Amino acid sequence: MHTPVTQRQPLTVVKVGGKIVENDAALADLVKKFAALPGRKMLVHGGGRTATDIAARLGIETQMVAGRRVTDAEMLRVVTMVYAGLVNKNVVAQLEAAGTTALGLTGADMDVVRAHKRTGTAVDYGFVGDVDAVDGHRLSGLIETGVVPVMAPLTHDGHGTMLNTNADTMASEVAKALAAVGYDVKLVFCFEFAGVLADPADERSVIPTIDHKSFEQLRADGTVSGGMLPKLENCLGAIDAGVAEVVITRADLIGLPGGTSIRKNADEIGQN
Repeated sequence: MHTPVTQRQPLTVVKVGGKIVENDAALADLVKKFAALPGRKMLVHGGGRTATDIAARLGIETQMVAGRRVTDAEMLRVVTMVYAGLVNKNVVAQLEAAGTTALGLTGADMDVVRAHKRTGTAVDYGFVGDVDAVDGHRLSGLIETGVVPVMAPLTHDGHGTMLNTNADTMASEVAKALAAVGYDVKLVFCFEFAGVLADPADERSVIPTIDHKSFEQLRADGTVSGGMLPKLENCLGAIDAGVAEVVITRADLIGLPGGTSIRKNADEIGQN
């Protein structure tokens, strides 16, 4: 059973990386700003640096390929403990202290995010999961009772195996699913800069709006490259799937005007 969304309610999905949730001062600032966001909301977090640190203490080597963690059976145990336990519950505790009714969960809880083990790549990533389905109705059921879901970047395959899943992908897929069940979703990716920069050396050069057409131009002229390319492709994919707006900004700027807004068409939004 689920609580239906009777009209398009605004909902904010915020994704933050490990650099924020693993730093006490940064987390305190995030919690203050996130708790102050009006209306329905959800948080998706990372936690990779803590996982690397705990693994090292346990004598488990961390292998990274193109920024992605290779997750063998031993590393899967570590990331499950760290993401779903240490990091997730610390974030929940901080939110509760700020007056937010939060519930920490993974994709396995209530079967909200099911995935399959990644195959067909040149690199064997081990127990890394690519998302198959998100149950937006079950998430909605929580949200409509006033609960703020706090999701760790872990999924499951429906056969008892946990899988390590990219947090950006989790946030995007969750936002799509919540849009599909009737929410007016704003997806916020917290990034180390105030937005996507026209000049990497000048943080004031934030590009206010990006749509499909301008993205192709930015890619062609080299303004956007490297890891920002898949991030923006992810953002545009969310927009195409019904998410109302995606914003890339710094965590300390959550709730403030600015950042880079990704829209299907640039003329949907005025320039900042």
